[in-house]
Amino acid sequence: MTDFVQNCIDGLMFGSGYALLALGFTLVFGVMKRLNLSYGPSIMLGAYAGTWVYLNITDNAWVVALATVIATIAVGIYVERLCFRAIRHGSTIASMVSSFAIWMQLEEVALHLLPERTYPFPAFFTATTFEFGPFYARSEHITMLLLTLVLLVLLHVFLFKTRPGLALRSVSDNPLASAYMGINNSNILFLAFALVSVLGGLAGFLILSADTQVTPFFGLWATFKGLIAMMLGGMGSLPGAILGGLLLGIVEANAFWYGGAVMRDLSAYLLLFVMLIVRPGGLMGQKIVAEQRAAAERV
Repeated sequence: MTDFVQNCIDGLMFGSGYALLALGFTLVFGVMKRLNLSYGPSIMLGAYAGTWVYLNITDNAWVVALATVIATIAVGIYVERLCFRAIRHGSTIASMVSSFAIWMQLEEVALHLLPERTYPFPAFFTATTFEFGPFYARSEHITMLLLTLVLLVLLHVFLFKTRPGLALRSVSDNPLASAYMGINNSNILFLAFALVSVLGGLAGFLILSADTQVTPFFGLWATFKGLIAMMLGGMGSLPGAILGGLLLGIVEANAFWYGGAVMRDLSAYLLLFVMLIVRPGGLMGQKIVAEQRAAAERV
């Protein structure tokens, strides 16, 4: 029982990183009803830019964090202009295919920026282990969990208490009506991508600073983990993204302890498979599914 509880604690810590990634996917999907498959590689390229600063300019973690976030924002704006704004009125499949093409492009840029397979990444906090009786947790993982919860609260305040946030929600609910009300949908889309890029840059920096290394496979890893966490929690639900990430972390931690590395990766896909059968809308996405069905029936 002690092992199980400790695994759950570890899972919550790791799952907070998944939750941060899922928040970005969820926000874009909530506004555009489309998936940005280049989100993970965008974070990876931002992390590579931060790594370049770390290797060639300074080892100050704050500067590296700033460089990572700024580079991720720049890449996010590039993706928004080239992929989503250009074909905003096109099909959903077209935007997904174009975002996948940009994924390949970003990975190629990263390999030219830093051609080696693995590079060191600065640790943001001094590694400290806190013990709670028979249980323990690392300081950087606790920080990531707390930051995830803080970001969720800030996002909620932004979306429900500020004019730009209300405009973003309006565009998400009904773009045509929002345009008639004088809201510039293009500017709101730009705002959404900038906000998502900030979240992605922070997530990438915190995850990699805990691992203290970065590889070209981080983009693929971030995409899969973020998408699975989002689908578990419910596509379009910000609280669901947090719950989905934490649940994924707990399941993977226990699967790794009892079954090894292979079962850890397999458990994520099995969990998603079961969730799609039992609760297709995810933990908190049933309302969204009901709304989509009602809209389809009206048509």
